Amino acid sequence: MSIRTVVWNEFKHERENATVTGLYPEGIHAAIAGALREDPEFEVSTATLPEPEHGLPQARLDQTDVLLWWGHKAHDEVDDAVVERVAQRVHEGMGLIVLHSGHYSKIFKRLMGTPCSLRWRVADERERLWAINRSHPIAQGIGPCIELPRAEMYGEPFLVPEPMETVFISWFEGGEVFRSGLTYQRGAGKIFYFRPGHETYPIYHEPAIQRVLRNAVRWAYNPVKPWADVAEAPNVPVGEARERIGVRAPNDLDRT
Repeated sequence: MSIRTVVWNEFKHERENATVTGLYPEGIHAAIAGALREDPEFEVSTATLPEPEHGLPQARLDQTDVLLWWGHKAHDEVDDAVVERVAQRVHEGMGLIVLHSGHYSKIFKRLMGTPCSLRWRVADERERLWAINRSHPIAQGIGPCIELPRAEMYGEPFLVPEPMETVFISWFEGGEVFRSGLTYQRGAGKIFYFRPGHETYPIYHEPAIQRVLRNAVRWAYNPVKPWADVAEAPNVPVGEARERIGVRAPNDLDRT
């Protein structure tokens, strides 16, 4: 089995902020990809905003099993056609893992159908990321919680739909809490939102965070063939009904 995985990053902060460059000299996407490659069954590549079609042409998405998405300051620069392309692939069965400030990305808001807004603060706060569902596949090998000595605070209310499962809840030193690990399904595709990952902290170098990401890729992977006609809405004529029926609504004769 080979899980074809793409790590997408807007790749802005690393080229504009010396602190971020020092932490992630090859980009956040490269650090995440390196952590994923520790699993020999993952076939990992990267894509970034500056590339043609943001590195996500249709042919590449058609060959992608799981896509990880990190964005922050350039959400509006993502082309709507690429957003729709990614959404269609999720509906067909591609897994999607949305990271940190990707909560406000076009693709996450498109799939959630809500503002996806929250409260935030950057004050070098300690974060305790509690695994409230320790039997969940994404939380395996983590223990009761992950301690991050410095993190950006995200606080409730988080305006997203009620998730299928809440895997992690964060507590921050300033007192706020946040649902930091949420699962969804849209069509045939699984979605995991994972909060940690502010660019000025070395969060993606943390072994426990890397473990969560590898677990999430495995969880989001759908081994069956894509549901290619998931978005179609064909009419089924009366004559093709599985049981024999007659036309009972004269006003609908044009639909037969």
